Amino acid sequence: VQLQASGGGSVQAGDSLKLSCKTTRRAFSSNSMAWFRQSAGREREFVAGVEWSSGGRTYYADSVKGRFTISKDKNENTGYLQMNNLKPEDAAVYYCAAQKIGSSWYSPSSFVNWGQGTQVTVSS
Repeated sequence: VQLQASGGGSVQAGDSLKLSCKTTRRAFSSNSMAWFRQSAGREREFVAGVEWSSGGRTYYADSVKGRFTISKDKNENTGYLQMNNLKPEDAAVYYCAAQKIGSSWYSPSSFVNWGQGTQVTVSS
């Protein structure tokens, strides 16, 4: 199972970016997908998740609610994270993950499959 994240870049505060997570069909048919992020010196933290089995129920970290949107394109086996009104504190390496086996959305150990990260830099 492979996941490939892309779409990161350097932007100004207030700008938008859309991250993509290209997967294999097997990964895409798993029960869930999520985005995490990790900045220097900090632990990897949950950003957003979507649970296919519950009709696409979404979950967001409080820090990104109202600004970020997680979605998917089934035909392209690709997941997305639309990030609007970016803030300097959103700067991090963003990772996509699939196949949730643990109970907590907030724990990276709940997810089996991971893509490589994509860097997001936000300047003020």
